[in-house]
Amino acid sequence: MNKKQKNPSKLRRLNDWLHLWLGLISGIVVFIVSITGCFYAFQQEIKDVLEPWRFVEVQNKTFVPPSQLLDTAAVYMPNAKPTGLTYANVDGAAAVGFGGMENGKRTFSVVFMNPYTGEFLKKQQTMGGSEFDFFRFIINGHRALWLPYNIGRPIVGVCTLVFLLLLITGLVMWWPKNWKKRNRDKSFKIKWKAKFKRLNYDLHNVLGFYSLLFGLILGITGLVWSFQWFDQAVYFVASGGEIKEMGHHHPHSDLANKDLVWNDSISPMDKALYKTLEIDKRVAGIYLTPILEDEDDPIEITVYHDVGTWYDHNEYFYDRYTLEPLEQKGSKFSEASFADRLSMMNYDIHIGSIFGFAGKIFAFLISLVCASLPVTGFLVWYGRKFKKQKEVVS
Repeated sequence: MNKKQKNPSKLRRLNDWLHLWLGLISGIVVFIVSITGCFYAFQQEIKDVLEPWRFVEVQNKTFVPPSQLLDTAAVYMPNAKPTGLTYANVDGAAAVGFGGMENGKRTFSVVFMNPYTGEFLKKQQTMGGSEFDFFRFIINGHRALWLPYNIGRPIVGVCTLVFLLLLITGLVMWWPKNWKKRNRDKSFKIKWKAKFKRLNYDLHNVLGFYSLLFGLILGITGLVWSFQWFDQAVYFVASGGEIKEMGHHHPHSDLANKDLVWNDSISPMDKALYKTLEIDKRVAGIYLTPILEDEDDPIEITVYHDVGTWYDHNEYFYDRYTLEPLEQKGSKFSEASFADRLSMMNYDIHIGSIFGFAGKIFAFLISLVCASLPVTGFLVWYGRKFKKQKEVVS
């Protein structure tokens, strides 16, 4: 009987020890990742206010074709290859992105244009230039602690895993020894009028409990990008045992047709877009890949259905030589399996946009609490350590 009573206390001491030292080791990283997540939650809304060239006056006519936008963008980015072309909503500017390497560093520039006229609006370099991009700075900190990505991303991933473990060990520490009113109040309520030491403890203990489930969601959705094995594990569980195909998979153009002569006056990519718009009428944004690197690459067009979210989208593929439609499993949200839908929703869940603007506010608050936990936890530890040292000296 006594042995059974001792074992839980040993496990509890081990749990507390893990919580303390894992927290001290990962605290700075968790703080940086969480606080940058707070800033990034509203990056689109802030950009919309600070960057007026992202918007145009709505006109009662169709958008100009991709070929015209690419020709205009090429004037401002000579000798550069376009890596993406985006049409926004009816009041948004079209944009052509140019990614590359210069002096061993990644570069990225965007040319904004009026989608109704093809008129040039603005050229912006967000990576590799002298122009400071605040949200590029924030996302680099969030993903890699401003270190090279091959170094910073694994550190962020490991510390996020540690953070999930901290949430579990923290729940064990939070759990009341009994459910009498005094212990319930201590576990569920913050004593706002208490002295700093007690208030700090309550902020760590109580807010940590209330944010636990949502902190787990933020951590899990973040780890999907950090580790391929974690992404595969989530997919395996969600699909009931299926293996996820990693990388960007797509159908292939038939090379038997590569010698066919294109006789239409409209370019293949322009015509593919027109064919897509005849099929998919619910358009809140469009993304195309302008450059087809391999001979069997298809023309790929993604249509987004809601402004402010990315998960509800359809991908359309066409043979680059014949424009015959090509099918790809899981390419359309409405037809995808639960596991594929969950993969598509991962980003929107992570930033809270899955529930609109209110969801972003909630994600911001949870990230803020997560950022506070290493700080309040450190102060709890330091206060106890200092008190013990003071008692020894006195």
